[in-house]
Amino acid sequence: MDYLVEYLTKGFVIMLMVSLPCVLVAAGIGLVVGILQAVTQVQEQTIAAAPKILLVFLTIIILGSWYIKVLTDYVRQGTNLAFEVIPKTESFVLPPNYYKHSKPFMDEMYDTIKKNNQVENIMKNPGKIPWAEKLESAKYRPANKTANPTPNLIEKNKIMGR
Repeated sequence: MDYLVEYLTKGFVIMLMVSLPCVLVAAGIGLVVGILQAVTQVQEQTIAAAPKILLVFLTIIILGSWYIKVLTDYVRQGTNLAFEVIPKTESFVLPPNYYKHSKPFMDEMYDTIKKNNQVENIMKNPGKIPWAEKLESAKYRPANKTANPTPNLIEKNKIMGR
């Protein structure tokens, strides 16, 4: 459990490390443009957007290889932790003999399934749809499997222009 808490903590630190340069650049540009707007008394909100987008994009391009290195190292550590470290510590979520706790209920469930006549019918006739009543089975028929199936009533009316 300590491994997982440590791994999650490292994930939050990496998330801050990756996002902090972009946020600081955007905040710095916003501050500079805000001061320039106050000095020139030009109060247009869209002026700050273009430099922010451009410089944040440039920051991502410049630091992109470092971002990829940090994130791939984090993923490698996670997979190593998941497949090498945790299975060898023998601290599982469920105990290895968990099945013995569910065994008494298995007999009850088997009896319930066995008593149901419809289940036996399904098992004897695989691939056939079970119907609750005979009238329901009359409503549903398999589709025509000819090369050119006949149109239904709505399609016939559209073809005839009615």
